[in-house]
Formats: sequence, C-alpha cells, structure tokens
Amino acid sequence: MIEKKDKKVLIKNFLSLGVVQGLNFLLPLLVIPYLLHVLGVEIFGLLAMATAFIGYFMILSDYGFNIIATREISVHRDSVEKLSEIFSAVLTIKLFLMLLGFLILLLALFLFDTLGNESTIYLLTFGMVLGQVLFPIWFFQGMEKMGYIAILNIVAKSIFLIAILIFVNSKEDAYLVPVFNSLGFIVVGVISLVYIYKEFHIRFIWQPYSVLVEYLVLGWHIFLSRLAVILYTSSNIFVLGLFTNHVVVGYYAIAYKIISALNSLGDILNRTFFPYLSKKWEESKESYYRLFAKMSKKIFLFMLMLTAIVLGFASEVIRLLSGEEIKIASDLLQIMSVILIVSPFGGLYSNSFVTQQQSVYVTRSTFWTLLVNVIFVGILVPLYGVYGLAVAMVIVQGFHFYLNNYYFNSLKGRALCVV
Repeated sequence: MIEKKDKKVLIKNFLSLGVVQGLNFLLPLLVIPYLLHVLGVEIFGLLAMATAFIGYFMILSDYGFNIIATREISVHRDSVEKLSEIFSAVLTIKLFLMLLGFLILLLALFLFDTLGNESTIYLLTFGMVLGQVLFPIWFFQGMEKMGYIAILNIVAKSIFLIAILIFVNSKEDAYLVPVFNSLGFIVVGVISLVYIYKEFHIRFIWQPYSVLVEYLVLGWHIFLSRLAVILYTSSNIFVLGLFTNHVVVGYYAIAYKIISALNSLGDILNRTFFPYLSKKWEESKESYYRLFAKMSKKIFLFMLMLTAIVLGFASEVIRLLSGEEIKIASDLLQIMSVILIVSPFGGLYSNSFVTQQQSVYVTRSTFWTLLVNVIFVGILVPLYGVYGLAVAMVIVQGFHFYLNNYYFNSLKGRALCVV
C-alpha cells in the first residue's frame, strides 16, 4: 500500500508531469501544420533529419544520467553534501561530453557534403544539446519536485511556439526553428541552475577524477542502451533518406512526430513512480513487484485505447495538421500506431533494471533490439521504402517489449526466491 503522504506527492508529481507531457503532446501538433504551410514538406524533412542527427549528441551528453542520476538523487536526497557531489559530477561530465560531441559534429560537417551543405541548420540545431545539458531534469525528478519541471517546460515550450509563429514567415526563415527551439531550453536551463542553488543550497564543486570515473561507470550501461535506442529510431530516418528523398522523409516525420507526441502520454506514470519505486525496492521487493504489475496494467490499457483511437481517426488527424489529405502520412500513422501499445514499456523496464541494480539487462535488451532493427530495416526499406520502415518499427518495438518482459520475469523469479 502507498502511504497517504506518499500518495499526495505522487499525485502532485503526476499532475505536474501531466502538464509537461500535455505540452509535449499539444505543442508539436500546433507547430507542425504551421511549419508545413510556411516551409513546405521538403524543408520540414530537412529539419527532421537535422534533429535526428543531433539526437546522437543529446544521447552522448546525457550519458544515461536521466536514469542513474535520478536514482542517486532520490536515494541521497537528505544529504546536501552528497547532492552537491552528484550534481557537480554529473554536470561536469555532461559539459565535457557536449564539447566532445561538438567537435565530432564539426568533423562530420567537414567530411560529408550532404551534411556540410546544410551546416547552418545542423550547427544551430546543436543548441538543443546545450539546452539539455543546462536543464537538470534528473535533479528535480530525483527530488520528486516535478512541479518545477512543469513550470520551466511551460516557459521553454511557450518561448519556442510564440517565437516561431511571430518570426518564421517564409522558407528563408527555416534556420530560426532550431534557434528558437534551442534558446527556449537554454534560458530555462540557466534559470533552473540558479533556482537549485538558492532553493536546495546545492553548490558546484570540482570533483576529483576518481569521482567522475565512478559516475561514468554507473551510467555506462544506460548510455549504451540509449545509444542503441536512437540507432534504431532516429537513425532510421537517415536510412530512409538514402533510399528516398526529403519529401518522403517529411511525410514519415509527420506521422512519427504524432506517434512520439502520443507516446509521451504513456510516460507520465513511468516518470512519476520511478523515484518512489526506487525507495520501495529498498523496503520490500514483494511490494515493489505488486506495484509494478498494477502500473503496467494501467499503462497497457491506456495505450491500447489510444491506439484504437489513432487507427480510427488517422486520416482526420493528418488532415487537421496538414490542411490536406495526405494518404501516405495517414497510412504510416495507422501502421505505427501499434507501437503505442508497447513503446512506454521500454522506459518502464529500463528504470526497473536500474532500480534492481541490474543495468546490464538494459544493455543486453537494446543490443539485441538494435540487431533486429538493422536486419529488418536493411531488408524492408530497400524493398518497400517508407512503408517498409513503418512495418520494421512495429516489429522492432514488439521484439523489444518481449525481450524486456523476459528479462524482467527472470529477475523477479530470482529475487523472490532469495526472499
């Protein structure tokens, strides 16, 4: 049973994250039709490819700290000294990895003409990495203060949306999209750092090399898993671009952004309960598994209902966003809607493996999923183009769910036997 005081905190965090995910759901849907109208499908596809490519560097700079640091903050929330150590070490590592990523980006722009020809777009999009580094969501999640995340996200997303609607008026303004997207998070990132300093009395302290290495080791498996995830999600857009063109990529991006926005709704319970589950695991393994089962059922039923709605109204959703009937985008949305049923469980199981201090299973799961992705994308995209990619995504996500569930039940059996 969840105690009354814990319920209040969880409900508050749930509502706060509900606001955040609601914005993640609504704002992209508001921006898509405007950008399609002003920039056209081809430039929209280019921006999608740039965002996908920069996604690699966001994963590099995050390094799995969204999970590892959240857990460490949650466990040591009563020690200001330990919190300062975690905060300082994580921020130092993230800044270093961001710099490394920027150097890699410059090298890629120099070596590959396809990227270099659009270097301005890619360089400006990289600002999203700086914004992510400066915005320590992991700290607020670990402290179970999601209300701050909600407020800061509202500010960031509002800046992005309003600026685009005012200043992006033609194809020549395309470069402003990544600029405003980056600036929104950079601004709130700086604000959040100041707030952490004043409210929680956290000080940035240079950490010795041994401490930095310790946190790098802690995040290694999560980093590998997240890198693999982006290889079988965002990277697929590049593969599609090799066999088609920016217009087709644009159609795919429309459907994929809708699926991503809807999928964010299933992530609310996951993020809300993660810090609480980390504490519950230390108290009682039986209670942990019971609570996990209840959460899983609720998420599954909710996402199943969402999938049914998307299947039935895919054409209407595309028409609403684009202002016209786009059969390819509607078909892709219907195919990929199946992903909604199982996609949230990727994060749920990953968090569970971290909670149980079995991060190695995160790496194993994503490695095999990546291999399956390479096989099916490599076969289906050359044969069936964008439709092949959509089908491959469904197969890959289904396999990922099956494998995670298998590992989870194996760990559960061993843990309860020990008890």
